[in-house]
Amino acid sequence: MNARPEDPVIRTPDAPGAIGPYSQGRKGPLTGRWIVSSGQIGLDPATGNLVEGGVAAETERALTNLVAVLKAGSATLGDVVKTTVYLSDMVEFKAMNEIYARFFPDPKPARTTIAARGLPLDARVEIEVWAFLP
Repeated sequence: MNARPEDPVIRTPDAPGAIGPYSQGRKGPLTGRWIVSSGQIGLDPATGNLVEGGVAAETERALTNLVAVLKAGSATLGDVVKTTVYLSDMVEFKAMNEIYARFFPDPKPARTTIAARGLPLDARVEIEVWAFLP
């Protein structure tokens, strides 16, 4: 009897479900030892609502959601090698960056930050990650 291949789709109730036709994350046969997350915004998975408190609160919630997605894929933020951060307004870069810096251990992953004209549900920040499984 052949072993069943690992499910490549990452699912966790500890992060918001997809609000469109995509997965929270992927790993496994198609991605090798990589975990690729979908972008996470500051949605509270318990309520399905964007958290209040501005870009700092949204960044903290988005990163907490990413921690849950990575955990469901057997990874941590320490396994992240690349992030992409989308900000609705670069004026909020400093506030986002202060929260972001607290979440990632050294060495910090490579990062690109992009100003986005609009994000899902009028979020102020969206973050995606690539993690490499040890």
